[in-house]
Amino acid sequence: MNQFSDVKEADIQAGRPPGYASSPVSAKILVVDDDSRNLLAVKEMLGAPGVEVVTAESGEAALRLVLKEDFAVILLDVQMPGIDGYEVAGMIRARHRSSRVPILFLTAYNKDDLQVFRGYSAGAVDYVFKPIEPLILKSKVDVFVDLHRKTEEIRRQGEEERRLLMENLQVRSEKLKTEQMLRRREEHQSIILGSLPMALFTASLQEGHRRLHFTNENIEAITGFKPQEFLARTDFWSSRLHPEDRDRVLSQLADLPDLGSVSLEYRWKCADGTDRYFLDHTTVVRDEDDNPRETFGMWFDITDRKQLEQNLLHASKLEAVGRLTGGIAHDFNNMLSVVIGNLDLLQKSIKSNERARKRVKMALDGAQRCADLTHRLLVFSRREPLQAMTIDVGAVMPNLLDLMRRTLGERIRVQLKTPEAVWPIRVDQAQLEAALLNLAVNARDAMPNGGDLDIEIENCSLEVAGQLGDHVVISVTDKGTGMPAHVLERVFEPFFTTKETGKGTGLGLSMVYGFVKQSGGHIEIDSEPGEGTSIRLILPRVNEEINAPQPDDETVDTLPFGDGQAALVVEDDSAVRAVAVSTLRSLGFEVAEAETADKAVEMLKARADLRLVLSDVRMPGQLSGIELAGLIKREYPNVQVLLTTGYVEDLSSIGELDLLYKPYRAANLAQKIQCLLSQFELTVTS
Repeated sequence: MNQFSDVKEADIQAGRPPGYASSPVSAKILVVDDDSRNLLAVKEMLGAPGVEVVTAESGEAALRLVLKEDFAVILLDVQMPGIDGYEVAGMIRARHRSSRVPILFLTAYNKDDLQVFRGYSAGAVDYVFKPIEPLILKSKVDVFVDLHRKTEEIRRQGEEERRLLMENLQVRSEKLKTEQMLRRREEHQSIILGSLPMALFTASLQEGHRRLHFTNENIEAITGFKPQEFLARTDFWSSRLHPEDRDRVLSQLADLPDLGSVSLEYRWKCADGTDRYFLDHTTVVRDEDDNPRETFGMWFDITDRKQLEQNLLHASKLEAVGRLTGGIAHDFNNMLSVVIGNLDLLQKSIKSNERARKRVKMALDGAQRCADLTHRLLVFSRREPLQAMTIDVGAVMPNLLDLMRRTLGERIRVQLKTPEAVWPIRVDQAQLEAALLNLAVNARDAMPNGGDLDIEIENCSLEVAGQLGDHVVISVTDKGTGMPAHVLERVFEPFFTTKETGKGTGLGLSMVYGFVKQSGGHIEIDSEPGEGTSIRLILPRVNEEINAPQPDDETVDTLPFGDGQAALVVEDDSAVRAVAVSTLRSLGFEVAEAETADKAVEMLKARADLRLVLSDVRMPGQLSGIELAGLIKREYPNVQVLLTTGYVEDLSSIGELDLLYKPYRAANLAQKIQCLLSQFELTVTS
């Protein structure tokens, strides 16, 4: 009676009304690391409403905090001066109050199995390796925070129920209200649990079997199996573990009585035959004498989360390729400009020496292939736009088939099936040819003893991404070794390859995928082990006239046409500048040169006879090439500007300015300049 009065009086004094419900459970996370930068980074990753991140820079400081406060989870660096992470974990586990707090080890070094086993033996429930992936860390920590909150909420509910029972002895009139409130709360909890991809279970600790007694019906919705089926056989659960996960999972479960709890991630075959990812958190339940009695656990379906992690990894790899390619493209294309430019000039001076001309042409072809490779990498990583044109695939294929047959060898028989009239498509022709050649080489590698490679082109009206439309479908089919399902899932990932070291980069199919997507198309693949592979490129039809084929560089007239007009070359790379100056002089221009755009402005002020400026985009100094071109357009309308670049980060910054990508051939430069000067003359005349 007095106890009830004290409780009720305390509520009244604190201003709490009858039926007062406590605030949501807050959670404290302890992060221990001797590097303050790591503490700050982890604190930023885990910060969230209702979560307090407490930090400590040594094992001693962490132990003092554990003595004073309760934590939902402890993140503990393994290597620290003084007391290391293993010792700190052991001391925390030795104290009854903190013995069940989940400990996650953070480490950048101790990744071998022996050290990992030592960590689990010291009391860790999981490892997070540095550098830390924020999504992975937060996902793991959130599980323990949620578990802590649910545990605390259950404890609070128990205290609340005891208080209400005491009140019921005095206030019978409130009994009905209390029961109704409890029923509503249980209904809400049941609804919440029913809506989550989670199932609760208990299991015996008896060695040799794991029969799961599920306490709710969610398991059938998650796996397709009824709860009773998990009890029918002692090995039902273990028999459906993924073979690659089985030994690891069973080994961790064997240590459960000593550890007290484990968190397992594994693949498990559901009723429909698919493997789904599950997070299985199991805790030992003890009796009044602290002896292990049974286990209580929660099954979470984390398949969607794992897919997000894989998507994030895929995006990270794409970004890495893009950064790498973008970083080297400018300098690499500058070097190729020097090589190709000098070979072009050399070719003009040895016209009478047929043998030397052939060697120069071979060198030019090799350098051009290097330039094409850089261009394809930039397009693949979406750092450079496709140079699209409207083409007839049927007209492109004969020359490409000749190249394929020379490349694939005599044991591969290439057959083409195409309609008489193929619908036009808008693509980068060079990229399309490279994609088909890449698929053909992959098919050859899948048929080491030779075989048939079928290429079929079809005009089809079909639904792609929910929209019906006309498409041209290019199918490349082989009768090779084929691919199993787990390889097929990753086949378009950058850097993923099943070939031996040194025989594949893992970029081929990724580049094909990137090209098709940038062309507004769709790609499909079917493959069965031992049956072969079929890949279909589905490209949208366009209602445009087909572009005339570009003339070969050797057929373009590069005779002098400059008539002594004054031109200015602006380029900070001396070798590239020298080649550009020589090429313009060979075209009949009187050429001046400047190392920076700032110096070019001074020369424009001093020389009224300049008619053409050829400028690089990226240069040191106050003005870039783009800013120089804008100034010339405004203040010197009689001067034509042509920008050149090996790589530009943001193509939109170029606007309507004329641009020529490096490395360029002398014929390309001549054609571009002639077009500029002709357009200017037409404008002046009109």
